Amino acid sequence: MRPTRTRMRRAWVAVAAAGLLTAPAVAGSAYGAATPAPSVSAVPSSDGGTDFPQLTPAVDAQLDAAVRQVLSDTKVPGVTVGLWAPGKGSYVRSFGVSDKVTGAAMKPDLGVRIGSETKTFTVTALLQLVDQGKLSLDDPIGKYITGVPNGNRITLRELAGMRSGLYNYSEDPSFDAKITSTFTPQQLLDISFKHPVNFAPNAKFEYSNTNLILLGLVIEKITGRPLHDVINQDVVKAAGLSDRTLFPIGNEFPEPRAQGYTNDLPGGKITNATELSPSWAWAAGAMVSDLQDLRSWAKTVATGTLLKPATQAQRLKTQPIGIIPGDGYGLGIFNVQGWIGHNGSLPGYETLTVYLPQAQATMVIMLNTDDLSNGQEPSTLFGEAVTRIVTPDHLYPGHKPVEPKSG
Repeated sequence: MRPTRTRMRRAWVAVAAAGLLTAPAVAGSAYGAATPAPSVSAVPSSDGGTDFPQLTPAVDAQLDAAVRQVLSDTKVPGVTVGLWAPGKGSYVRSFGVSDKVTGAAMKPDLGVRIGSETKTFTVTALLQLVDQGKLSLDDPIGKYITGVPNGNRITLRELAGMRSGLYNYSEDPSFDAKITSTFTPQQLLDISFKHPVNFAPNAKFEYSNTNLILLGLVIEKITGRPLHDVINQDVVKAAGLSDRTLFPIGNEFPEPRAQGYTNDLPGGKITNATELSPSWAWAAGAMVSDLQDLRSWAKTVATGTLLKPATQAQRLKTQPIGIIPGDGYGLGIFNVQGWIGHNGSLPGYETLTVYLPQAQATMVIMLNTDDLSNGQEPSTLFGEAVTRIVTPDHLYPGHKPVEPKSG
């Protein structure tokens, strides 16, 4: 078995960018034809930033070529890319295959598991309770959940902002061998709490899925309802999303969907992980969705449609993570070179859903693998390829390669 990759530890602290290769674009299976095009640059805006370009056929063709190149370089089975900006048009393409056995093409209407993008939904549910006056972000977690190390000092705000210091259960050395098991939230906490804390509360940023498990339990305790019901009714339905977006009770995953492939399961071989139970991820990463719902959610979560303005302002107040100057993590959300949102990665799938307020632009990228490419997240490589063309002044993720830190 290959060395452990601590699942879902890769949002977004470990999304190190890689420079794009300059070899000619290669043809591949695509849901939408493309032809080579000359380079097209974004037009400077009056405020000194970069205006989002008109998504003309020439720009579309340039994007096609760039996405095909990354698809070839990374050996990702299939990818869907969506771009939308008011008055600029849209770009929606799928490339490669959704099923390696049948050879069925990847298509824009196929659902995927969204991994850590679930965090944006969980934290939204928490912040709704703040708006309702049922809790405070500065409450200690010990007020609601007993047995948490430093529980009388760690606040809900620090949990949502990844500054608790609690050990990430998915980094436990034995966790890989258990990944196909079914877990309860308490079992996940038990794995974390057998380890000492990594640092004092609020001392620094460190991504930990343990934080979201605790927040999920707080939501259940305050509402008296199962987390899946709170998310599906109070967040998904309230946001106007379809039933294609779902916090499952088990491993529900509506059709049509892309088959997801990983070499991150016991045995280290390429495995179809489509039916893998997401119970090990729960409030940190269990959800499924599709392109159009993620497009809608990107703006909802970035602009705070479901929250009071003051609460949204707290959510978007980011703190540095110590890797990329100027970028940071807020409350269950990041700001990367102006792109606000989150990414997700778990066995079989990766996603990236972000919104750029300056252009009111949305970018959604969905893959049916989580396998790294030369140590890089493929979703990050696609995001960089796309933004290099449409928003070079807001390049995602906007930094040189950085070796991810193990927990």
